Amino acid sequence: MNFKDEKRRERVVFSLGGSLVVPNEVNVSYLRQFRDFIFDFVNNGWSFVLVVGGGAPARNYIQAAKEIIGDSITHDDMDWLGIHATRFNAHLIRTIFRPIAQPVIITNPEEDYLDTTKPVIVSGGWKPGWSTDYVAVKIANRFKAKTMINLSNIKYVYSADPKKDPHAKPLKDMLWKDFIKLVGDKWIPGMSAPFDPVASKQAMKTNLNVYVTEGSDLENVKRILQGENYTGTLLHN
Repeated sequence: MNFKDEKRRERVVFSLGGSLVVPNEVNVSYLRQFRDFIFDFVNNGWSFVLVVGGGAPARNYIQAAKEIIGDSITHDDMDWLGIHATRFNAHLIRTIFRPIAQPVIITNPEEDYLDTTKPVIVSGGWKPGWSTDYVAVKIANRFKAKTMINLSNIKYVYSADPKKDPHAKPLKDMLWKDFIKLVGDKWIPGMSAPFDPVASKQAMKTNLNVYVTEGSDLENVKRILQGENYTGTLLHN
């Protein structure tokens, strides 16, 4: 299955990595390109959900709290700092898509109203224990989507951490069960993984396919949507 088969019928869900939106400062250049990219597809009948991560603000707030109160910081508090960062970023994304976006960002993927008359719906984080990847999977499930795209800062999922293992190999195709063995099965606030382990289990359970690809390469993302040869990893059952 690819998006080309389902275009104009299946709403595309993007898990938009916060590192693309705010790597250090707000990435205005990228967001201009991303806005044009989405508008081009919307003008051709496509519709999207954009679930936005926390990026540098989330990491900075969590790190600041750790430096001040040390190990007494709870996972819940770290998660809430990250969640509010995702929502701030989501408000930014909703603002730049104002003419075509649902006016209120999604904060509860299970219960919030999804305005299907709007070509763009924007979401931030939900609650402690759940990453924005998980939120994206839950919203994809609500739309009965078969496939979603994780826009990150890596080109592929690798067989091992390429920063630690020089022999790590990029993988074009990977089964969910093998991916979960690779990344584990627990979510840790601020963790660095190609896709959240808890979200991965939910995607496997609901038979959702997820492309992991470098979100800064929008021409490549376009190829995924159009069913052409692409750079990235497809995770599936």
